[in-house]
Amino acid sequence: MKLIIAFFAVTWSWLATAETVYLTSLSWPPYSDKSLQEQGASVAVAKAAFAAEGHTLEVEFFPWSRAVKTASSSGSKYVGYFPEYYYDTQEFVFSEPMGWGPLGLVQNKSAPISFTGVNDLKGMKIGVVQDYVNTQELDAMIASGAIVGEAVPSDVLNVKKVGAKRIPAAVIDANVLRYLLQTDSSLARFKDAVEMNATLLQEKQLYIAFRNDEQGKKWQQIYNSGLKKIDVQSIMAKFLN
Repeated sequence: MKLIIAFFAVTWSWLATAETVYLTSLSWPPYSDKSLQEQGASVAVAKAAFAAEGHTLEVEFFPWSRAVKTASSSGSKYVGYFPEYYYDTQEFVFSEPMGWGPLGLVQNKSAPISFTGVNDLKGMKIGVVQDYVNTQELDAMIASGAIVGEAVPSDVLNVKKVGAKRIPAAVIDANVLRYLLQTDSSLARFKDAVEMNATLLQEKQLYIAFRNDEQGKKWQQIYNSGLKKIDVQSIMAKFLN
């Protein structure tokens, strides 16, 4: 009887402290999308990490700019957004890395690009997605005008533009490109026309960006603790291989 009482006491204590944390995300398969199994690789990792600490994650999906803005709003129930690349900011604090993504350029197979570094892209028009962080060097060169960055709302539009030879290349994650070409019917006619350039811009680590306030920092610490208790690589591999 004492053991039963002790068991229920521990269980009740755990339930009493369990909370639901809210984050925003975007449709960026295979990393995140509400229609995917477990809502994607990054969401699966995040949910597992919070669950390891006894908490539940709820994710709301928005267009990217809105996902970031919603998470940054003071008093919002959403304490952060993901998946994000690291960048310098005062608005957010970043989690420990929660996975990775090979960032590079999609090109037209009939007009491949030869480059070994970002400097080789000077003067070229490169497609980017509006408000996405790319690499520090590339973003700086776009900001300076050394590279012409042509922004659109989505990766799909950039792939179409490259496939139609409207631009020579666009920045994209290799896993995202592979997924889109396999699943998006609107890209069917470009499937055999585009490919990833063999030279990557960077192997990017993925993070949760928590709002830089008391609640955000609280959940950052909880999440980082949970990450240490799960096998991130194994979870990611289920979606990316």
